[in-house]
This record gives sequence, structure tokens and C-alpha cells, in this order.
Amino acid sequence: MSQISPLLHYTAILSGCAGLLYTGILFVVALVSVLASAPDRRKDARTTLSILVRRRTR
Repeated sequence: MSQISPLLHYTAILSGCAGLLYTGILFVVALVSVLASAPDRRKDARTTLSILVRRRTR
């Protein structure tokens, strides 16, 4: 039982870090999809964003 508590602690920390990383990636891709000067780059960023969010584009 003494091994479970630290394991849960490290699992929670790892999950939190993974969530922050995923959120950061979504933010950067969304920013590129809005601010990119080339239309192709904006379209690629929107496609990537739709894949990451798991929604289909129209």
C-alpha cells in the first residue's frame, strides 16, 4: 500500500503535464491558423487543428 501513493502522485503530475502540452499545441496551431499570411498554411493549420480536436471540417 505504501507504493500506491507515490505512484498516484507521479501519475497525476504526468497527466497534468501531458494535458498542458496538448493545450499548448492546440493554442499554437489555432494561432497559426488565424495569423498565417499564406492561405495554404492557414488551411493546413485548420486541418491539423480539426484532427487534434477530432471534429470534421465542412
